[in-house]
Amino acid sequence: MNTFRKLRSLLIKIVKAIFIHKKSCCKIVVLFLLTHNAVAQKIVHYDLYVKDTIVNFTGKEKHAIAVNGQIPMPTLTFTEGDTAEIVVRNELKETTSLHWHGLFLPNKEDGVPYVTQMPIKPHTTYTYRFPILQHGTHWYHSHSGLQEQIGMYGLFIMNKKVEDKSCRKGIDDLQTIPIILSEWTDMKPDNVHRLLHNATDWFAIKKGTTQSYSEAIKAGELKTKIKNEWKRMLAMDVSDVYYNKFLLNGSSGQQFSQCKAGDKVRLRIANGGTSTYFWLNYAGGKMTIVANDGNDVEPVEVDRLLVAVSETYDVVVTIPRDSIAYEFLATSEDRANSTSIYLGQGIKKLATHLSKLKYFEGMKMMNDMMKMNGSLDDMGMHMSLNQMDMNVVMYPEITGEIRQSNVGSDSLPDITTLNYSMLKSTTKTTLPQEAQVREFHFELTGNMNRYVWSLNNKVLSETDKIRIHQGENVRITIYNGSMMRHPMHLHGHDFRLLNGQGDFAPLKNIVDIMPMETDTLEFNANAQGDWFFHCHILYHMMSGMGRVFTYQNQAPNPEIPDPKLAKRKLFADDRRFHIMFDNDIANNGNDGMAMLQNTRWSIGTEWRLGYHAKHGYETETHVGRYIGKMQWLMPFVGFDGRYRKMGIDEQDKTIFGFSNTKDIRMLFSIGVDYTLPLLFIIQGEVYHNGSFRIQLMRDDIPVSKRIRMGVMINTDKEYMAELRYILGKNVGVRMHYDSDMGLGFGVRINY
Repeated sequence: MNTFRKLRSLLIKIVKAIFIHKKSCCKIVVLFLLTHNAVAQKIVHYDLYVKDTIVNFTGKEKHAIAVNGQIPMPTLTFTEGDTAEIVVRNELKETTSLHWHGLFLPNKEDGVPYVTQMPIKPHTTYTYRFPILQHGTHWYHSHSGLQEQIGMYGLFIMNKKVEDKSCRKGIDDLQTIPIILSEWTDMKPDNVHRLLHNATDWFAIKKGTTQSYSEAIKAGELKTKIKNEWKRMLAMDVSDVYYNKFLLNGSSGQQFSQCKAGDKVRLRIANGGTSTYFWLNYAGGKMTIVANDGNDVEPVEVDRLLVAVSETYDVVVTIPRDSIAYEFLATSEDRANSTSIYLGQGIKKLATHLSKLKYFEGMKMMNDMMKMNGSLDDMGMHMSLNQMDMNVVMYPEITGEIRQSNVGSDSLPDITTLNYSMLKSTTKTTLPQEAQVREFHFELTGNMNRYVWSLNNKVLSETDKIRIHQGENVRITIYNGSMMRHPMHLHGHDFRLLNGQGDFAPLKNIVDIMPMETDTLEFNANAQGDWFFHCHILYHMMSGMGRVFTYQNQAPNPEIPDPKLAKRKLFADDRRFHIMFDNDIANNGNDGMAMLQNTRWSIGTEWRLGYHAKHGYETETHVGRYIGKMQWLMPFVGFDGRYRKMGIDEQDKTIFGFSNTKDIRMLFSIGVDYTLPLLFIIQGEVYHNGSFRIQLMRDDIPVSKRIRMGVMINTDKEYMAELRYILGKNVGVRMHYDSDMGLGFGVRINY
């Protein structure tokens, strides 16, 4: 900094000399401009080596991706005015990319494969270079596939210039501890994604949140459970995935002994999790929020806050006393587990641990919110402008009695929980008043049963880019019509979140939108390019919850030489088919199914194979397309083939040499599946010979935490009943009675 000031002083003297010695004036001006440019643009260089690695967070060795040999990735630090030069050396066997979350930069540097660049090929090098135009706590992560889930996330911190007039004494000069929150699963991310699309309840079993009928009876909530399924809803869930471990800076229990009594410490916190929201609270007292999403806000004191996926907060805490290490605790929203650090040295003082969620209470709320047609009933009150603390609505117990693990239990009636209406920018954030306004309205849509997430009932691959114009003000109104909260992220821009603070509305790049909530955000269109807008829960984004904003009449992006190819590759994520398979190996025969499904299409085959000639075999194959907002309706075409040794049986026409009877037939069909209340599927099917069949079935009735029941009956006078006990993710035992094959016991294998 001293060198910079000396050079600046020298340059001022040179400029003054211009007026004294007018000869060589042009040469001096050129020299001044070149020298000033060289001084002002300090290049900060990082080399990032992306490699496969093996980690052991849970006692099991698992594959992960490390950058420069570490997880999380290295913290990258800059000062506003620098130029970032980041060389990514991809030593993986697959493509990769890096996105600089929340940064203002040239579009081609944004790091989104097939939107702003082509992916970085294996064993190649790619250089990102862009000016640092802002300050604040941000982060960076892979935007390729599911790589973020297995290690590719890290902090990106941009400091203010010392001479910056916006520097706040007592805040910006505090000692700082960077924190990035994340989660770890021993399961391969692709398998997690596949299981979510197949409506697994394995994650609920692992978390102890199954909400079965026996658990409902025990809790006195049988009526609540029946009403829940009558409205065609699965059990309440708060977080999609079961995680083996939650991490803070890649570990848990880290201690910062340098903190002394009276010290104020600034925690720069980023939620680098893929699908987990984190509750934050502190054993040393209240926390002061001073920044959100990298932007300064007026300080506000709270007891706890919920950090949405990909959000960042700057939080100031005080160390009350020496000889005590105060816990700073991060708890997953579903209260499944937590991670923490300790500030100070000495006896550990634990933070207040959150009580378990009351899932049947949550189920009651869901029942009241959901109409029979799958739409939300807002009870006449759209939650708008963040004027109601929806965390209190969703979690009423947070203001009641809280168990405190180190002192028994405490009644804490005056807990202050952060909500967006409390955030106020330190400066005016109004947009250009003379600019034209372009408005968009989105409803966040989707359903948990098939894990389809969309905007206005369309996934990304079913839409075109949204065109906006340079210089106009863009206003987006978003209503969450789904039962999940969604953190919506806009690339390349900060937006004003209209929260009742008028001219001082906070600037953000993420808005957490809760069920039934309506939010309005606005930004000035001042950065040409194609910019992604999507839910930042990784598995929601990969399932189609996103759009691309594009500027009208912009120049082509040189990093995308083949736009049509890039578009096909981008759309491939939510068009991807996921496989499901199960097979029962029993004493009376073998039966099973295999299915391929994506956002709209289903291709499924069922089979039953008897060990005796009189049982024979049968198989049914259906190819269908789900339609409607809730996808309860699926028309299909099919093929039904079966053979059994008959007694004296009659029939008429033949096809492929077989007679068409109930016992021997090869028939094509058209039909429809429809999901009824209580989650039963009714199937109507008409065969090409004019016969028809109606069938009623359900195979996933949750009797207890691990016991499932299934039933089936149809107009062919066939019926079946089963009980399954889930031993593990891919194995169980099964007892069933089949009208054709009799009583059977076996082992059920599923994938």
